[in-house]
Amino acid sequence: MYHSLEIDTPTLQAWLENGHSIEVIDIRPRADYETWHIPGSLNVDAYQAIHAHSPGPLAHYHPKDGKQVVAVCYVGQTSKVAAQYLGSRGIEALSLAGGMQSWSLSWNTAEVPLTHSKAEIVQVRRTGKGCLSYLVTSEGAAVVIDPSVDPQIYLDIAAQRDCRIVKVLDTHIHADHLSRSRALVELAGAMHYLPKQDRARFEHQTLEPGQTIDFGGSILEAIHTPGHTFESMSYLLDDKALFSGDTLFLESVGRPDLKADREGSEARARALYHTLQNLTTMNPAIIILPCHTSQPVAFDHIPLASPLETVVGKVPALHYDEEKFITWILERLPANPSNYEKIVQLNEQGIFPDLDPTLLEAGANMCAV
Repeated sequence: MYHSLEIDTPTLQAWLENGHSIEVIDIRPRADYETWHIPGSLNVDAYQAIHAHSPGPLAHYHPKDGKQVVAVCYVGQTSKVAAQYLGSRGIEALSLAGGMQSWSLSWNTAEVPLTHSKAEIVQVRRTGKGCLSYLVTSEGAAVVIDPSVDPQIYLDIAAQRDCRIVKVLDTHIHADHLSRSRALVELAGAMHYLPKQDRARFEHQTLEPGQTIDFGGSILEAIHTPGHTFESMSYLLDDKALFSGDTLFLESVGRPDLKADREGSEARARALYHTLQNLTTMNPAIIILPCHTSQPVAFDHIPLASPLETVVGKVPALHYDEEKFITWILERLPANPSNYEKIVQLNEQGIFPDLDPTLLEAGANMCAV
């Protein structure tokens, strides 16, 4: 639904999902666009010009094939001016209400092919944030791993597959998004599992290394993979797929420094090195399924997943010796996520604040090196 010159995030999400004929233009400065943007959008850097009361590059902009335009900025104010200007030129244009801050909550899905397993995997991609979560079904039962979007979304997906969510797992206590696990557990009547640690101050089941979780006709094995955090776990599904959390990504590895000093970061980096070395000895055909991506997720229904052997071929750091790895990772740490200390605190307490979550979560994730 949209009013006047505005379109809201759910409508734009649906339009992109359905291949609606539109052209999305991001009027923010190039550097911010490159950090995070809507998949398929075009950067028309007019932000500063508009604030100087000039159309800037919008004066010469023409959408391809006369498509309807959706203009995007940070919080949806400057893009309104852009849409009004384009309208004065006879170009049908809308502004994304709430801008990229609102877009943080957008999502799409993809099914992950899995052979010789009773399980089916739906990858739920929070495209506006880069969070990847999973609903795994098996013979009428479902497990959700690292939920990061509205809990009702997982309930709806499970219902569409005639499954009931019985268990919810987190790979670790997250720092870049507010966990939706407790809310989902309450709505689904499910059990909540966390890796063994002493930080979570709410009721949950503790997972020990090597412990298995049965659901339907499938098994998840908890594998301790410390480094990003010391409690981090990865979950191996039927010896076919590994939900690797923020430990191993498709083209990078997890950062070891959040909420740690230099000495603590080095200790985590050393743990991460040994974790990754252990993972590379697993069956090379195992599908790696991380809980984040550093790129906007397209509405293409193609899962973000790769066999372990492909990941090993793409991540040079997996081939470094221990000291080179530690030096490499500590020299390349990205900026800290916005509000991460507050997010960690809330996730440790199991509290989902009574406010717009985008106020804390907006912006790209910063979990990878």
